[in-house]
Amino acid sequence: MMPGDSDMSSIVQRIAHQALVTFRSPPRVGGADAGKCFLENLGKLKSLMTEVRAADLKLVPRRAEDSPPGVAPPLPFHHGAPPVTYMHICETERFSMGVFLLKSGASIPLHDHPGMHGVLKVLYGKVRIRCFDRLERPSGGGSTAAPPLPAPAQVGSLRRSVLRSTGEYTEESGPCVLSPDRDNLHHIDAVDGPTAFMDILAPPYDPDDGRDCHYYRVLEADPGEQKEKELWLMEISQPPDFWCGGEPYPGPAVSL
Repeated sequence: MMPGDSDMSSIVQRIAHQALVTFRSPPRVGGADAGKCFLENLGKLKSLMTEVRAADLKLVPRRAEDSPPGVAPPLPFHHGAPPVTYMHICETERFSMGVFLLKSGASIPLHDHPGMHGVLKVLYGKVRIRCFDRLERPSGGGSTAAPPLPAPAQVGSLRRSVLRSTGEYTEESGPCVLSPDRDNLHHIDAVDGPTAFMDILAPPYDPDDGRDCHYYRVLEADPGEQKEKELWLMEISQPPDFWCGGEPYPGPAVSL
């Protein structure tokens, strides 16, 4: 075995180690700008994530008709086959790391990451990501009137937001990065076939610590590519056509 083939020197191991270093002392949520040390470590993590490829995780890009090993051929989503599956790589109290696999035509609905940082890197295929931020108060120039709602009780579910960015990512792209204050809500679509991406969240979701995942629906006309457009979101239950299954991770083990 060549030295570079060992799990301890795999790029997956190096990414996990750098994530541990990066998020050991993250910036305080809502505090001042991130410090120089954090930004330098985040830059190193982004560089490593830019290098990673599906082969490094022993993933074989799937075609629309493919199924995971040992799984029956895919059925339409509404017949019980999950549109999205997840491969768990590792998790600490500081971060979680894994791989999401989206079938052709699948989406991860608009959702948030409360108080969390995230780094997403496409391993194969193409995804379209639209990132939003919640606004504590409307800024100048935007409409502040709430949209009409069927039930008055739904007013408490409204969230004023802004479309921050939209773009398409492939394995040749750099990672998509979110922070507690920027690009924190996003909607992810598989484009032109199946896709997979590595995902780091720091810290991990934890409902007991105030980091539960919430889903949203855009109430106003689709903003398309109009960035920085203010609009209203409504918090909703997890959409019935979305759920996430699990499958084994085939790549190098991670030791932390």
